[in-house]
Amino acid sequence: MSKSPNILFPALGVTGILLGGAVASMNSESGKAQIELLEDRVVQVEAHATSANDKAKAEAARAADLEAKIAEVQAAAAERSTMGSNLTAPAPEIDASLTIGRPALPEEIAAWDVDVLPDGRGLPVGSGNAYDGEEIFAAKCASCHGDFAEGVDNWPVLAGGFDTLGNKDPVKTVGSYWPHLSTVWDYVHRSMPFGEAGTLTPDDTYAIVAYILYSNDLIDDEFELNQDNVGSFEMYNKDGFIVDNRPEQEYAKWRTEPCMENCKEEVAITMRSVFLVETPEEGGSESKMNNASIEGLPTFSAAGPSFIPAAAEKPEEEAAAEVPAEKTETAEAAPTDGNAELVAAGEKVFKKCKACHQVGEGAKNRSGPQLNALIGRTFGSVDGFKYSNVFKAAMEEGRVWDEASLSEFLTKPKDYMKGTKMSFSGLKKAADIKAVTEYLKTFGE
Repeated sequence: MSKSPNILFPALGVTGILLGGAVASMNSESGKAQIELLEDRVVQVEAHATSANDKAKAEAARAADLEAKIAEVQAAAAERSTMGSNLTAPAPEIDASLTIGRPALPEEIAAWDVDVLPDGRGLPVGSGNAYDGEEIFAAKCASCHGDFAEGVDNWPVLAGGFDTLGNKDPVKTVGSYWPHLSTVWDYVHRSMPFGEAGTLTPDDTYAIVAYILYSNDLIDDEFELNQDNVGSFEMYNKDGFIVDNRPEQEYAKWRTEPCMENCKEEVAITMRSVFLVETPEEGGSESKMNNASIEGLPTFSAAGPSFIPAAAEKPEEEAAAEVPAEKTETAEAAPTDGNAELVAAGEKVFKKCKACHQVGEGAKNRSGPQLNALIGRTFGSVDGFKYSNVFKAAMEEGRVWDEASLSEFLTKPKDYMKGTKMSFSGLKKAADIKAVTEYLKTFGE
């Protein structure tokens, strides 16, 4: 039994297999041609295999190099994460071949790094006190926040509100609510004054923040605020905040399926918010229900609002009788006694008081009582004004305003009447106190 010729070439691999089948015809011319053709094909196959092996080795080398670079970046990231709360640590160096652009220059980083942390890190060198801050605050901030941080119109009040956070109508101010003084400095320096953000120098900012603290009776006017004591200054509500644990404690409960039981069959509008809240004339934010109804209230649809009747004109005699208080002040301010120049100077000083107090014909209570016929009036006796407890006690004692008591009060209200709601820090010049006293004396009942 004969064997196949290709078993004679077991060690020749592909070449042996290809040539084995051709041995039988080696002696013929056609057989030789076939063998040569097969040899050429073997050479081509071996060349292709060599090229593929070379490419595979090159790809493996590139992959190994990339893995090494990735490991290097991951190690740098892990090292940075171990730095804990060191928020000011520099970023790790990264291979430039893996990034776009260029490293930031130190000057650029300094320009961007403007945040201030609660412990005072990030604050620039500087200082300021409430005495200097009062003038800057009056020029830069008072148009919105009032001369004494009491707020103007709907702009925020910055002073007062202590121990009201648990009330139905809390007063959240810098003094009563904010836990960190660094937040005040950072916000004022970055965002204020409104429309002129970024124009305050560090010294201006320290002085303004000091004045806000002084308006909240948290420092005296000589306290020097600077980069070293902002971080250690303890705000009134520093312990009034807790860590938000709602994701762990509550979110899972909120994701339960609704019960879909005992639902109301019908929902109806019973009153519109325009009639629900009424702001008192004297100011404040105490809400109360009134007896308005929704009868005749216009309705709204895709076609637009229904007819809204125009307001009826006031009778001529009623309109003529309504004269704004500020117009009558000037007319009545002409002195009947004393120095005309002093009264004129007092009128200018009274501009600091006009945000809260009115004088003259038609004067009404605002956030402070009207001041007509002040000299000779019993403390806390103006009808309709809600006085603090200290003024109520003074009224019960029968204390009466005279020039001496008014002078003492205007020098430092919070010292003279401890517990007053008045946020005014006081007049520093004796000449201003005398002038405004003479001005107030020109207004009778």
